[in-house]
Amino acid sequence: MFDLVNGLPLHPLVVHAVVVLLPLACLGTIAIAVSSRLRRRYGLLVVACAALATALIPIATSSGEALEEHVGNPGEHAELGDQLIWFAIPLLVLGAALVWLDRRRPDSSAPDAGEVTREVTRADSASSALDRPVALRAVGVLALVAALATSVQVYRVGDSGARAAWGDQVASSAN
Repeated sequence: MFDLVNGLPLHPLVVHAVVVLLPLACLGTIAIAVSSRLRRRYGLLVVACAALATALIPIATSSGEALEEHVGNPGEHAELGDQLIWFAIPLLVLGAALVWLDRRRPDSSAPDAGEVTREVTRADSASSALDRPVALRAVGVLALVAALATSVQVYRVGDSGARAAWGDQVASSAN
């Protein structure tokens, strides 16, 4: 099923979607973990991006298995690719939890930073960050860790895939 599209392997097409969306979700998760203003404005978009990337990972792995039948075993790349879902799911869940916790806070209906008068000092905004619920801060820290770990894993999968696909050609042309 996840083999060819118009005679071309589906795997590179789906992988490129994952390689774009998942790092964007990681960057977005970092942003919404550290900024309540960004969380309110872009939180749902970040969660949607993470959900789409997470949904595409099984398609990428299935299409990779179909491609493996044509080109051979990619070695470490297949193993790392199979692990990626276990990084993306916590990223998605923690991002969704951040948005949900933020939206159920009593002060979540407070005006945006753009609507707040310019007289608010840095000390006031720093103290308001300390007033956030403990659960929101804890989920934020976990979301940061998940975003960083997912970013590293995306790099590892992509690097091993590039080496599996291009390593022999680049090494032979360098000699």
